[in-house]
Amino acid sequence: MSAAWALQQAVFAALANTAAVQSQVAGRLFDAVPETAALPYIVLGEAAEHDNATASEAGSSHTLLVHIWSRSGGSRESKQIAAAVRSCLDHAGLSLNGHALIDLRFVSADYARQSDGKTFRAVLRFTASTEPI
Repeated sequence: MSAAWALQQAVFAALANTAAVQSQVAGRLFDAVPETAALPYIVLGEAAEHDNATASEAGSSHTLLVHIWSRSGGSRESKQIAAAVRSCLDHAGLSLNGHALIDLRFVSADYARQSDGKTFRAVLRFTASTEPI
């Protein structure tokens, strides 16, 4: 199993099993968003994986984006969900299938009102380091 897929599965499981996250999105956590999905919801977004091997050990560095979509009359809801996601994932000790997670950390968050004037999106960026086991 690739490190990127193992990391995505572990992140998804962590978010799906964290009460503070689920109390706000009620199971609406997606890799592919259904057309009929109600807001708010979380989407595991774009990711990148780069070789981070040393002369003696294999490894990968990762960037992972988590998108939060909300439409509740302002940016408050998207920021509250973002805080719960950040608390869940920042420095989390997740178990990955076939890989060891060396580090997972929050890097940044962007908050924006969308062109419809009603929908808000938060984008959280995380970095991670993994090694095969």
